[in-house]
Amino acid sequence: MATSPDVEPYVKLILAGMQGLDGEAELEAIRSVPLEMRYVWRVASALNWGFADFDKVNVDADRRTLTPEDLAKVTELPRYRPIQLCIFLKALLGEEEMLRMMVDAVKVARQLR
Repeated sequence: MATSPDVEPYVKLILAGMQGLDGEAELEAIRSVPLEMRYVWRVASALNWGFADFDKVNVDADRRTLTPEDLAKVTELPRYRPIQLCIFLKALLGEEEMLRMMVDAVKVARQLR
């Protein structure tokens, strides 16, 4: 993504901020980018696709059949993803809504068997 032309407006915004500029011109450029080409769409759609065919039965079957070494490898992959999801939601929706969503998610997950 960092080398994609789609990220150029975001890089320009970061550079403007580093130079002490207000970034309004860069934000205006981002406003003109179609939703499906924006950063938030990439993250949200990746989450959507990542969990599109999620089935906890399959996860349980894999967990019960993985070697300890493979389980350690798989466990390491999502280690920081909950934190990143919270940061994403906080930036997109604000702290209160992020907290509400995460607490609700934990409540639902705890009820599942």
